[in-house]
Amino acid sequence: MELVGRIETRPVEGARDLDLFVKLPFRLPEQRPNRVPPLLTDEREFHDPKKNPQLTQCDVQRWVAWRDGKVVGRIMGIIQKSYNAAHGERTARFYNLDCVRDADVVHALIGATEQWARSKGMDRMIGPFGFSDKDPQGLQIEGSEHLPVIATPINPDWLPPMVEACGYTGYEDMVSYRMDIPLRLPEVYHAIGERCLRNHGLHRVPLRTKGELRPWVVPVLRLVNATYGDLLGFAPMSEAEMRALAKKYMFILEPQLVHLIADEQNEPVAFVIASPDMSEGLQHANGKLFPFGFLHILRALRRSKQLDLARCVRTFRKRSDRCTRRIAFDAARQRGFTHLDSHLVMERNTRMRGELERLGAAVWKRYRVYQRDLDGITAR
Repeated sequence: MELVGRIETRPVEGARDLDLFVKLPFRLPEQRPNRVPPLLTDEREFHDPKKNPQLTQCDVQRWVAWRDGKVVGRIMGIIQKSYNAAHGERTARFYNLDCVRDADVVHALIGATEQWARSKGMDRMIGPFGFSDKDPQGLQIEGSEHLPVIATPINPDWLPPMVEACGYTGYEDMVSYRMDIPLRLPEVYHAIGERCLRNHGLHRVPLRTKGELRPWVVPVLRLVNATYGDLLGFAPMSEAEMRALAKKYMFILEPQLVHLIADEQNEPVAFVIASPDMSEGLQHANGKLFPFGFLHILRALRRSKQLDLARCVRTFRKRSDRCTRRIAFDAARQRGFTHLDSHLVMERNTRMRGELERLGAAVWKRYRVYQRDLDGITAR
């Protein structure tokens, strides 16, 4: 336990403390006006070792901050042991940083996490960053007037300067693009796409129902493991994690918006996953699926004109990139979508950014993961 003035940071111990930790963001004042809260069921599963295998594979500690008998913030510390071993690092991560608008509270929460990380032998802290790239990454520093999409940060504008005041500097920036879905792609996309399929013995996989989609989920996630190793914080998924991820997102996946290309052995080599934006539905649900939250979400999925690009993988790079993108845009136009959110793209991913910009996309959101060296830092 650590005291900073009148602020007390207490480790989370037991089910009651964990329930308080999970629900805390819903109780905090002065949060982002257009905040899109996650579902409480998802949050509970994230913190349940029976549902989230990462919790048993990493060192984890959570804290809740109190002041004058009131809860004022929370934070989570993570040491991704397998990632550190694979990359020769001693890096800790802070995550789930939510608090009242008070720099002293931010200072106390981050200080408690740093002290814990140093006690574990870590020499650097990054964050906000969860177990892997599949969790919301960083803090949003631009474009917060736009509605957040699923699995992206929802922090208020005042939080990044407070983190920077604790000695943190930018480690990695991600951007999100907005793009009007073109009525017709350049002819080169059609020509290259068809030639790519023909020359490499590839074929489109027809997916009309969730029953047809379900057997492909784990093979597709294996493809993600094989091709996404250069992503920030990427950790390969175990088979158990793949099944858990599939279960979590299957209900929002529409087979017509999942576009898959396979080789002659019927192994996936490229895919695009997109979904209708459900942010307005999540706002109305306010964390609860029942009794009416799921109805708000279903209504938003039906009415949305925005397509959220969730994940895309191309093992044949630019040629299959254009092929999968053409198929995705054709389906999006038929469904009546007018524009898309690209989700997070690393700023240094010049190839993907260039492709989006050639199609007229423009950056409308920016996110930043911060870092700080822990060597030489004295206890706060």
